[in-house]
Amino acid sequence: MPNARKPIQRTPKKKVANQPKAADDGTIRLNKYISNSGMCSRREADMHISIGSITVNGKVVVEMGYKVKPDDEVRFDGARVQPEKKLYILLNKPKGFATTSSDAKGKTVLELVANAGIGLRPVGRLGRNSTGLLLFTNDDVVMQKFTNSKHGVDRLFQVHLDKNLTFEHLKAIRDGVKIDGEFIQVSDISYIKGAPKNEVGLKIKNTGNGVLRKLFDHFKYDLIKVDCVMIGGLTKKDLPRSRWRNLTQLEINSIMMM
Repeated sequence: MPNARKPIQRTPKKKVANQPKAADDGTIRLNKYISNSGMCSRREADMHISIGSITVNGKVVVEMGYKVKPDDEVRFDGARVQPEKKLYILLNKPKGFATTSSDAKGKTVLELVANAGIGLRPVGRLGRNSTGLLLFTNDDVVMQKFTNSKHGVDRLFQVHLDKNLTFEHLKAIRDGVKIDGEFIQVSDISYIKGAPKNEVGLKIKNTGNGVLRKLFDHFKYDLIKVDCVMIGGLTKKDLPRSRWRNLTQLEINSIMMM
């Protein structure tokens, strides 16, 4: 009887321990650094790098994907390239401006802050015919903080309706309303002292005023006027309609803590 074949002994593979991910060292791709400065697009930056127009700390860099640190000295044809500066702008929006980056039908809020800086985007929305405070920034951290639907920042609106708001409806709105399967919760709502009952103050953690129209449509009211008078602790004090200003460092620190 022929000898039975011995089973092949397979050496078990050694398990490789998961390697920890490399920590963020704070570097940024050179083309993005140049683009963030507002000098040109990333594609144009790549072209300038490839032809040797860019130096980093005195040395010509032609390597695609080269990374720099925020404090590196980057120059384009001898001129210092400044890294992107974080901007925080508060605008008192007038009527007639859409809160979009482009609008074929009319004017946009970006026209009102065109001279304020590079890369600004509106935080949240106000309808074309709505007025009041609108925050702009190029800081993604603040943008995410303010647009988070669960942990957003309160905005206070003064709303004018086509008729008096009944106390029953005011209480229903204060308690929260389910509309088309969506539960709309306000932080607070009240009549404005000394004003007719068709004028109310409403505080809500939401970045757009479309929810206000949806809310009052549910109770058969028409919105005549919507004015955002406060964002977090930021107010319209000393800020005329159509004008903008930079936030103070104290205000910036405050919104970072919200």
